[in-house]
Amino acid sequence: MPEYEKKGYLVQDFKVFRLNSPMPRPIPFHYHDFHKIILFLDVHGDYIVEGTSYPLGAHDIALVRAGEIHRPVIDGKSAYERIVIYIAPAFLSRVSRPGADLSKCFQRAPGEAGVMRIAKGYTQSLLRQMEKLERTAREKGFANALYVEALFVEFMILLHRALFSHALDTVKEAEADEKIQPLLGYIGNHLSGDLSADALAKQAYLSKYYLMRRFKAATGYSLHRYVTMKRLLHARALLAESPGQSVADVGAASGFSDYTVFFRAFKAQFSVTPQEWRKMNAGQE
Repeated sequence: MPEYEKKGYLVQDFKVFRLNSPMPRPIPFHYHDFHKIILFLDVHGDYIVEGTSYPLGAHDIALVRAGEIHRPVIDGKSAYERIVIYIAPAFLSRVSRPGADLSKCFQRAPGEAGVMRIAKGYTQSLLRQMEKLERTAREKGFANALYVEALFVEFMILLHRALFSHALDTVKEAEADEKIQPLLGYIGNHLSGDLSADALAKQAYLSKYYLMRRFKAATGYSLHRYVTMKRLLHARALLAESPGQSVADVGAASGFSDYTVFFRAFKAQFSVTPQEWRKMNAGQE
C-alpha cells in the first residue's frame, strides 16, 4: 500500500463547502490534483504540510497547492469547523489577468508557510466573503453560477491583497525538522538531478540510514516514495504544458533515467499512461 494517496476529486472549476464535525479517525497523508484553501473556524489540533506541523487557531488559513502532501491532526473529541474551497489550477489561469495572477498565493517556494495567521484587521472581511461565497454556492436563483464565480474571484482578490500587505503571517509556533525541511526545498528544486539517498545524505550532512529514518519520522513517508511522487507530479505538469516535448524527454527532465521505469510508475500512480494523460489534459495544467 502507498504511504500517501490522492484523495478527493474535482469535476468543476471550484467547489466550496462548510464542514462542522469531529474527526473520529486519523486522516493519512495525502495529496490532491487541485489547490485547496481552508479557513479554520473552530479547531483544536495541527495541520501538517510538506513536513511542517502548524498548531491551528481560529481563523488560521491553509493554502495547500496541488500535489502538496498534507494531513490534519485533530482532537477527535473536539469540534472541527472549517470552510473549504477546492480550486482547479486551470480555472485560476483562466480568470487571472496580466498583473493579477490569482494563483500567486500558491506559488511560494518549497518549505515556505502552508498555514497562515490572519491579522485582526483582515479577519472579518475575509471571513464574511468566504461565508457569503459558501452560502451563495448552496442557493438557486437567476445566474447563480455566474454570481458564485464573481464572489470567488472577489475572495481571491481580497486574499491576495491581505497577502501582499503582510496581513497574512506565518504561524510562529510551526515546527519543522531543521535538517529535513531544507531538504524538501532542495528536492523540489532539483527533481532532474541526483536525489538518491546517498546524495541527499551528503547534502544534509547525515548518514544515509539515519537520514531515511529521520525523514520518515518528520514527514510520515519514505524518502524514496516522496521523491518519486514529486517527480511524477512534475512530469504530469510538463506533459500538459509542453506538447512538443517527447514523453521520454519529459521523463528524463523529471529525473527518470529509464523510460520504462517512468512509464510504469506513471501508470501505476495515475491509472493512465503518460500519452493518455497528455491527450486528456493538454494545455490545462
